[in-house]
Formats: sequence, C-alpha cells, structure tokens
Amino acid sequence: MRGRLAAAGLRVELDDRQEKIGYKIREAQLQKVPYMLVVGDREAAEGTVSVRTRAGGDQGPSPVDGFIASARDEVARKQ
Repeated sequence: MRGRLAAAGLRVELDDRQEKIGYKIREAQLQKVPYMLVVGDREAAEGTVSVRTRAGGDQGPSPVDGFIASARDEVARKQ
C-alpha cells in the first residue's frame, strides 16, 4: 500500500509503533498531518483505506485508487 502511494508521487510515512490507534491519530493531528490513512486487516483485504483528515475528521473508507486520484487532484490544484 505504501509503495503504491509513493509511486503515485505522494509523501508517505508509516507509523508502525506498538501504540493504540487513537494515540497515533492524536499525535498526527498535533503534527498537523493533512491526511491519515488507517489500514487494518479488513481494509487490506478489501483494498481500501480509512481516510481521516486533519480538518474534517473521519471520512470513512475509500478505495486506494480513488484516494490516490483525489489526492493527486488536490496537489495539482495547489500548484
């Protein structure tokens, strides 16, 4: 999953520490990370990611390709 996002030109960081998910989300919000993708066993099996934004909170599940397309569109609009 991380490789697909990086290959699409997106910056990707993996937080694989043995911490609770809520703690990781809170830390990412404090660091002002714009998008957090939560991928558990279910998401990996379905080929989806659970998207959280810093400003809007939980956006729900999204297909990986759909997220990549929307993220690339947003990057293109800002340039």
